[in-house]
Amino acid sequence: MPVAKHVYNDLFKIINSLPEDYTSQVIDFVSYLKKKAEKEADILSEDCPICAKLRDPITGEPLYNAETKAGIKEVDDMLAGKIPNTLKSFNNLEEMLADLDADD
Repeated sequence: MPVAKHVYNDLFKIINSLPEDYTSQVIDFVSYLKKKAEKEADILSEDCPICAKLRDPITGEPLYNAETKAGIKEVDDMLAGKIPNTLKSFNNLEEMLADLDADD
């Protein structure tokens, strides 16, 4: 038997052993927690007002400014090999940070 199921079974036994007025209070509290969790899930699934303005109202796709679009295109071109391999590359973050520090 999975642990969670065992815990829930024990919990239900305890709840059912309570006096009737306590049982209804526990059920009400559990209902409250479920509703609260559903509201939080709804809130987390929605965009913030700023992010919502940056989405196409019909498709929901993100809207990018020209600079961001150019950056995305540049990365796509790098990955496709369209940009010469004369750019600096690093094997790990430490190498990159050392290079940044050396330029100071």
